[in-house]
Amino acid sequence: MSTKNVNRIKAVYDLATPHEITVGRAWYPQAYETARIMASDYGLCIQTVVGVIAALSPRNKWERNLLDAENLIEAYCVDRDAAAAVKVCTFGKNKDKAIKILDLDQDPFTDAIMDVLSGPKLREFASCTLGLDEVCIDGHAFCIWNGARTGLKDVPAIGVKLRAEIKKDYRKAAAKLGLSPSECQAVTWCAWRRIHGVTA
Repeated sequence: MSTKNVNRIKAVYDLATPHEITVGRAWYPQAYETARIMASDYGLCIQTVVGVIAALSPRNKWERNLLDAENLIEAYCVDRDAAAAVKVCTFGKNKDKAIKILDLDQDPFTDAIMDVLSGPKLREFASCTLGLDEVCIDGHAFCIWNGARTGLKDVPAIGVKLRAEIKKDYRKAAAKLGLSPSECQAVTWCAWRRIHGVTA
């Protein structure tokens, strides 16, 4: 655990506006509520919908992510085969993951959904949305921790050891700030996007 990296996370938090703090702290609970409503509307389990949203999230703006999830779910509920033709703003393999997660809805154990998501960032995102004690480490979280703006394509591969180190530092910063790790990550993400003009 690096004091320097913890301080970098805290420094970004200190630059957050009151609005960003409010939005960041509510981000995952609001994502959960959006997924809960969608699950209710389509007669699905909340874990299933959260998994679909997480699967469709890479390189996808949040509003479009939710639209893609609902379009895919709606098509799937009418005709599973029709879901394959739905256009989404992420990678084809991620759409395939979302459809596999929908196939699991009759047996919606979180572990099975996490197995389909497979990648650590997708699992972390789903876990944070479900309110579990997790922190989502993506390219922006890495840049905040590293103290330097890097294009997402230039962020190094975040292996198991580095990911564990970053998570420990976010947890330490969160404890110092009186936040949950996911709140700390979300608030700093909101501030970082404004500071650096990040739109995606």
